[in-house]
Amino acid sequence: MTGQRAPFILAVAATAWCAATPDAATIVGRSVEANDADWKAAPAYDYTERDRTAGGTRTYRVMAIEGSPYQELLAVNGEPLPSQEQAQEQQKLEQVVALRRAESAGDRARRIERYEQDRKRDHLMMQELTRAMDFTLLGERRIGGYGVYLLQATPRPGYRPPTIETEALTGMRGKLWIDEETYQWVKVEAQVVRPVSIAGFLASVLPGTRFEVEMQPVNGGIWLPAHFAMKSKARILDSSEESMG
Repeated sequence: MTGQRAPFILAVAATAWCAATPDAATIVGRSVEANDADWKAAPAYDYTERDRTAGGTRTYRVMAIEGSPYQELLAVNGEPLPSQEQAQEQQKLEQVVALRRAESAGDRARRIERYEQDRKRDHLMMQELTRAMDFTLLGERRIGGYGVYLLQATPRPGYRPPTIETEALTGMRGKLWIDEETYQWVKVEAQVVRPVSIAGFLASVLPGTRFEVEMQPVNGGIWLPAHFAMKSKARILDSSEESMG
């Protein structure tokens, strides 16, 4: 009797799980709404940024000054700046504050517009990730203390990228870890799996290009990046390669 009941119990449990779990499209849609709220709120926050290159690391304090950010260098390779260099950085900061407060309305508007254009370009890449991919729900996991939905992303046939930057998405696949309660992106990974030619340029983005973003809550339901890493690999074509292609 027990053997006969086991499949029935498993079937009931599976049905209950499916009924309680949103489908992939619903999860991604709600996550886009949460991500938009984060993007709108981000300029109000100061933060510390550590950039890692082949030459080591540089740590900055990034703060908003008169409508756009400024980076103040704090440390190199994990070591705080010597007192003399700290004084120089403080002097640079004071000069920037004075210059921005004294600039004309037109100059201020142009500076802020350049900053907003960079923000919009980065945000568009994240938005287009959800439009360029088909998503499959792989199940529920735990990561960083959060219960998350894990989704697999694969290129969507027929997707047409709106910008040069988003063309790389046509050859990418990835995974999203989305918080079950807030639908915030806890983690995103994406990588190029086939070469992508960039229209209008003699260049191709190659497999090996990848990026990774990890998010964390900061205040009032807003989540901001805690970690970002990107590795790019491209090939510059000469005219003969282009004509042969």
